[in-house]
Amino acid sequence: MTPVSIPTCRPGLLALLAVSLLGTPLLARAEVLYKLNTQCTLGAGNPQPCQVEAINEKGATLYRQTIGSTTETIRITDQPVRMERWDAQAKGWQSLTSAAARFSRNTVCFNGRDLCVVNPNYLNSVVQDRPEAMAGRDLVQVFFGKDGRINLSCYDDGCKKVAP
Repeated sequence: MTPVSIPTCRPGLLALLAVSLLGTPLLARAEVLYKLNTQCTLGAGNPQPCQVEAINEKGATLYRQTIGSTTETIRITDQPVRMERWDAQAKGWQSLTSAAARFSRNTVCFNGRDLCVVNPNYLNSVVQDRPEAMAGRDLVQVFFGKDGRINLSCYDDGCKKVAP
């Protein structure tokens, strides 16, 4: 579990969008950007307390969500833009199929609703970084191909026309 209308998002926006969740082995030269106590949901479960730790690590941002005894990590890279989830059983990164941000709820979800996190810090930074692109927007979704690259992004009502 790890974490939009026909116009495509800029790579920087997508990287910002995904900067909400993580849980992999910590590398020696990592820098903790912030820690946030918030609420997370796994699958169809109820919201529960969790801690998000954002980590800058060699060309990627990791978002580690600790929910009870479970840790989920999302990795976002800029060059090229990719979002992946750490699979502890396979001991490797797996490409996400989708990511979505709902600004009115300060929530970011990955792979549908496999992992959702309330992270106002991250979403506020997305709006501040791209005010012209995000003005009046509430929902942004991104869909990825099997190689982890962006296939499609959509906004608001445009996402209703896109079937995953």
